[in-house]
Amino acid sequence: MSLLPELRYPTVPELVSSARALAVGHPGLCALREVGVSREGRPLHLLSVGRARRTVLVVAGAHANEPAGGPTLLALAERVLYERALRDGTSWHFLLCADPDGASLHITPAPRSLLDYHRGFYRPAGPEQPEWSPSVLPPDRLPPETRTLTGLIDELRPYLQVTLHGTDLGGSWVQLTKDIPGLAEPFAKSAAELHIPVETGASDAAGWPASGPGVHVLPTRESGVAYPSMPDDARHSTWFHAHRYGGLTAVVEVPMWASDLVDDVAPHPAPAAALHRLAERLLRDTLEVERVLADALPRLEGVDGPLLRAAKWVLELVPGLAADWMHTTPADDSMAYVGSVDAFARRLPLRAAAMLLRVLRETDDRAAPRLERLVVDWSDSFAARFHARWVPLEHQIEHQSRTVVAAALHARARTA
Repeated sequence: MSLLPELRYPTVPELVSSARALAVGHPGLCALREVGVSREGRPLHLLSVGRARRTVLVVAGAHANEPAGGPTLLALAERVLYERALRDGTSWHFLLCADPDGASLHITPAPRSLLDYHRGFYRPAGPEQPEWSPSVLPPDRLPPETRTLTGLIDELRPYLQVTLHGTDLGGSWVQLTKDIPGLAEPFAKSAAELHIPVETGASDAAGWPASGPGVHVLPTRESGVAYPSMPDDARHSTWFHAHRYGGLTAVVEVPMWASDLVDDVAPHPAPAAALHRLAERLLRDTLEVERVLADALPRLEGVDGPLLRAAKWVLELVPGLAADWMHTTPADDSMAYVGSVDAFARRLPLRAAAMLLRVLRETDDRAAPRLERLVVDWSDSFAARFHARWVPLEHQIEHQSRTVVAAALHARARTA
């Protein structure tokens, strides 16, 4: 964990530069164009390979703190260029970064540890996330990044949209808005070859049926949700926009640090009691951050940047989520699921503390040292509890790339 990763995550300008070089070097097959502008005026770029009417859309950078998608996207573009079979009747389109404003604020391109990762952490509040904003905002208030993404789906009508995501610590899993028969086998094979655990009980997919280990299929609209308090619902996100054209969305998650505690399918001896304890710890940890915020707020009058908004938004999620864990039947009774919830319960107060700490440092606030201790202690205990081990960046990229290609080929067979 202390070793510097072999590669580093590229910035958005570096992604654009690499994509432009591909387009210049292959003018007959590649094109790079600007397809939108962010809230702060940053361009959104689309790299296209091939001109066939049947399309795949691959999206990177929907969450600012999940940087593996960018280099994966470039690796995929190069693979499609050089493997003619992947272009057989199919054009590929790559949105280089769905949220360039957010990417400019998450500043850990080469983290040595979870602490380094959190020192530069940023993840926007839900209403400011391009994929999730439709689930929490009315149509007339959607951010321009969301309108760009849905406009691309309307233009391209992809049979498959893939959005590249990542987790800080855990395993790999896939979320599907419709099943892709046959995907689970190549996904699991790739993860095994690259020593990446499969997160069989991912809390992000709590209550979703599985078509194979780590491959989760979104329940129907008639089904309930595992966490009723959560304000967002995948069924109202941009993931579902492809359905109006007969397509589907695959979300491919890959970890920065792996933990072998998230793929244990054995039954937990007392899952409800365990979730109750995790909820209590979540409330205690969150209260510590809230106390620092309450102390600092009078001195932060007039401060309303994205870091502070995001920190407050995370804190607001906690009471409802803790109540869900305490008072509803666990969505899964496996050791893996309880471990995933444990990680979730650690992430929320840690992320809120990390973003608030950046605000306090910028204002040279006297409460910063107190919050610094929390971020250090929680980052270290998170890594220690889960025996975190770094996943080489080239393995993150390779696993995501393989999974995207397998999804495209199997989904194409499904729609042929």
